[in-house]
Order: sequence, then C-alpha cells, then structure tokens
Amino acid sequence: MLIKAEPVALALEALQPDYEAAIILTDPAGEPFTQMAASELAGRKHLVFLCGHYEGFDHRVKTQLATHAFSIGDYVLTNGELPALVMADAVVRLLPGVLGNEGSLAADSHSDGLLSAPNFTRPETWRGEVVPEVLTRGNHRAIAAWRREQALRATIENRPDLLARAKLEKGDLDVLSS
Repeated sequence: MLIKAEPVALALEALQPDYEAAIILTDPAGEPFTQMAASELAGRKHLVFLCGHYEGFDHRVKTQLATHAFSIGDYVLTNGELPALVMADAVVRLLPGVLGNEGSLAADSHSDGLLSAPNFTRPETWRGEVVPEVLTRGNHRAIAAWRREQALRATIENRPDLLARAKLEKGDLDVLSS
C-alpha cells in the first residue's frame, strides 16, 4: 500500500505557506543519515519529517516534494517514525542549550569522522578490569593522545568505512600502520 502524492502535497502546502522547511523523507533507499547531515539540518529553522508505512510513498513525493531522503541503516522497518525520531534526536542535541556542556560535542563519536575512545569512571578497578593508567595521571596531553589512538583503533576495528571521510591528523598514519 502506498501513500498518494497529492494529499502529502496539500498537507505540506497548508503547513508552510510562508517559509521554507527541510522536508525529510525517511527512506530505506535514501542516502545514509550522518553526523554531517545532522549538523546541516540543525542549521535549518524548520524540519518536516515524512514517515511512510509498509511500501511508503508514491515516488513523486521523493522527487517533487522532499528536500532530503535519508536512511538510518541497511535494514527495513514497518514505518518511518523510528528513523524520524533517531534523526530528530541527532539534530536536536546539536542545538544551542540542549546539552549541558557544549564542548562535549567536539569529543562525540563521528564529530571528526571517528568513533569515540572508551570512557571510564570510578572505581579504578571493576570486576578485574582496570582503568588505563594514562587516564589516572592527569597529564591532559597524554590523555588526549591516548584517546585519539583509541578512537582510531575503535574505528579500524568496528567501522573502517569511516576512515575514508575522517579528519586525520599527522600522527594518525603511524597508528593506522601499526
């Protein structure tokens, strides 16, 4: 079952007669939704998500009405609401005032194209696993270098496809070749 294009067009026209919104179609055949896409959408004043069910929308909704068509992964769901929520959450957390520490955005996974390094808290030893010593010494330069190396290793191990778009630094090639 498909959703017809005309009712969608009428709804969008009624919704936005005086402003331009990003019209986002949740689509398993769309381009992959990335952190970069979330950043771009966070700069938009209005977002409208079009969420289909089962077979989705008449293709003309995608070609004539949607400004973006995004997929959140290589699988199919019964509806587009969950992908819309995932995308909305990724966008909203980038808006000023949403996070308690805006500086933490720069350290998030995918902010520089890499996965993030592992995080630890107290106690220093838990069930036999010890916090890496470098993290307990207070040397911020050494901690940053360790975190960068761990981020590179996590990316190589779990998502090597991300390296093609990652913002690599001079010393990263040494880690990648080891």
